[in-house]
Amino acid sequence: MTSDTLSTPSPSSASAPSTAPAQTPRPATRRVVDATTRMLHWLMALSFTAAYVTADGERWRLVHVTLGYTLAGLVVARLLWGLFGPRQARLSVLWRKLQGVPAWLKSLAAVRSPGALQATWRPGQNLLMALAVALILALVVPLTLSGYAVWDEWGGEWLEEVHEFFGNTLLFVVLAHIGLIALLSVLRRKNQALPMLTGRVPGPGPDLAKSNHGGIAALVLACVLAFWAWQWNQAPQQPAADATRWSENRHHDDD
Repeated sequence: MTSDTLSTPSPSSASAPSTAPAQTPRPATRRVVDATTRMLHWLMALSFTAAYVTADGERWRLVHVTLGYTLAGLVVARLLWGLFGPRQARLSVLWRKLQGVPAWLKSLAAVRSPGALQATWRPGQNLLMALAVALILALVVPLTLSGYAVWDEWGGEWLEEVHEFFGNTLLFVVLAHIGLIALLSVLRRKNQALPMLTGRVPGPGPDLAKSNHGGIAALVLACVLAFWAWQWNQAPQQPAADATRWSENRHHDDD
C-alpha cells in the first residue's frame, strides 16, 4: 500500500457533521444610565441612610456629621454633573419634566372615566419620578445647612428640631420614591430599579448614554473614601481619652 493511499481521507470522515455547539446570542440591551450617575445616586442613598440611622446619640455623632458632609458634597457633584455631564444626566431634562407637572395635574382633575384615568396616569408616572428626584435634591440643602448649624452650636433646641424636621421629610420623600418605583415595576411588569444598578435595559436600539464614564465614577468613589479616611484620622482618640480619664480617677481614689 502506497503513501498516497494512506493519506486519502475516507468518505465517512469527510462527510461527518461538525459537533461544535452553536453559541446562543446574548439578548440585546442598551445603556440608559452612565456609571457616574449611578455612583452618585447610590453613594447619596448610602450616606443619607447611614446618617439617619446614626442621628441619635453622642457615640455616633462624628460618623453622622461625616456622612452629612458627604451627602452635601455628593449633591454638589450631582448638580455639577447635571450642568456639564452627558445629555441624559442634565438637569435641563429634569426641568422639562417638571414643567409638565401642572398640566398633568389639571388633566388628572378633569378625568371622568376609568379609561381616561388610565390614559392620563401613564405619562404622569415619569413626572412623579422626576418630582421625587427634584424634592430629594432640594431637601438636602436645608438638611445639611441646619446640620452644620447644630454641629457648630449656632442655636438652641429649636435648630435641632428644624434639622430633625428636614431629615424626616427627606425620609418620607425617599420612601415615597421607593414605593413609586415598586408600584411602577408591578404595573409595567419590569424592574424599574434595574437601570440604576446595571445602567442598561433590555431591548434593541441605540444607547442613550453614549459613554459609561467609568473613570469619573471611580474618581468620585475614591474622593469619598479619601474623605472618610481623612475624617477617621482627624477624629479624637476616644479610647485613649477614656484610658486617661480612668487613670486620673484611679489616682484620685488612691489619694
